[in-house]
Order: sequence, then C-alpha cells, then structure tokens
Amino acid sequence: MTSTPDLAPTRLAPTGALRASINLGNAVLTNGSADDPAGITVDIAHELGRRLDVPVELVLWDAARKSVDAVRDGEADVCFLAVDPVRAEELAFSAPYVLIEGAYAVRDGSPLRSAHEVDRDGIRIGVKTGSAYDLHLTREIKNAEVVRGSDGVEVFAEEELEVAAGVAQPIQAYVAANPGLRVLEGAFMQIPQAVAISRRHDDDTIAWVGAVVDELVESGWVAEALVRHGHEPALAASSGSH
Repeated sequence: MTSTPDLAPTRLAPTGALRASINLGNAVLTNGSADDPAGITVDIAHELGRRLDVPVELVLWDAARKSVDAVRDGEADVCFLAVDPVRAEELAFSAPYVLIEGAYAVRDGSPLRSAHEVDRDGIRIGVKTGSAYDLHLTREIKNAEVVRGSDGVEVFAEEELEVAAGVAQPIQAYVAANPGLRVLEGAFMQIPQAVAISRRHDDDTIAWVGAVVDELVESGWVAEALVRHGHEPALAASSGSH
C-alpha cells in the first residue's frame, strides 16, 4: 500500500489521541456493541491513528447528528457520515468510501409499489431525526409529510404511518423480521459515506484525510474490510467516484 504524505499528529489529533466519533446507529458502518464496537468506521479510525502514530479514542453516539455535533464542538477530531450539503457547511468531507442506498418499507396492503410513488398527498414517511435521509427527504419531498422520530421504523410503527424510510440493509432486515411488510422497488437516494473533519482545519490536513481515504478505496482495503464485517464488497465506492 502506497503511503500518503506525513502529517504532524497535532494538526488532526491535538489532544495526543485521535478522537473518532462513531455512530452506532448505522448497521452497515458499525456493528458490535457500545462496549465492543466494530465495523468499517472503527477500522478506518484505527488506520488513521496508525498513520498518525497516535492512540485512538472512540467517542460513541446513537445518531449521526450527535456525531456531527461532537466534531463541530471540539469533542472529537474525525467522524464518519453521509455526505450532505447542510453538513458540508461545517465539515470537510473526503470522497466516499462506501455507497449505500435509502429504501422505503410499507405494509402489504399499501397501494404504493415503487419509491418514486411515495411523494403524494396523504402519505407520511417515518425518518430518524437528523439522519442523511431526513435531510435529503426534507429537501426533496413536496407533497408527502416527513415525520421524525428516534428511528424511522419505530415512528412508522408507533404512529401507524404509511411509509418507513431508512438505509436499505436495516430496512430489509426489519421487513424480514416483521410479517405484513414489504420493501418498495427502487431506492429513494444513494447515500455516499465519507470521512469528515472540521472545516476549521488547514488545507493540508483536509487534503491528508482525503488522500488516505482515496488510497484505502483504490487499494481494495475498504472492500476487504466490508467483507470482514459481513457486508458485500460491492458497497465499496469505486475509485471513479474520487
């Protein structure tokens, strides 16, 4: 694996340890438990720490918005998020390392058949507050209503909504575990996952993080990590997306 240029550790890890903000709420990126977290985001955090030659401290959250806040407020140095223009106002993103999709679930009796039919009057869509798909649907949905809660499928069930929105793999697992539901055809969005740091960093630090992520994708490291954690290697972003 070709090495990226060196970066003074204090530029990205001023406390002497790389504080990595980890969202436990995305099963594609993180698995394990709060006591023993694992997943590709944890692996990338440790790889960044290895290259900086500093220890890694995992700062764990149950929602992406809390991970954003931690980096913004100086409680963490790096986070792993879906790229979104609202978040990009405060955070500098690498190119994507993983591409996942957003999917809808409905009850078997729903007249809806595909994702593009959802945006109509009388349809309520359950989303996780502050998630990438919440931000996306808030911008894109014109006729349906976006209903926010602690989790898209939970608010869908609790408030008897017409549609649940979420990351495709967890939505598929939820449908498989709950008879009487089905996944709509098609994705409502592609969700590029990237490494992000505060925009307060200098250009060289931002470029260094981006170069490391590019290298991990292009070398096949990301695809191998996905397989190691039980996911399809096809979820890895292609070098053409960089």
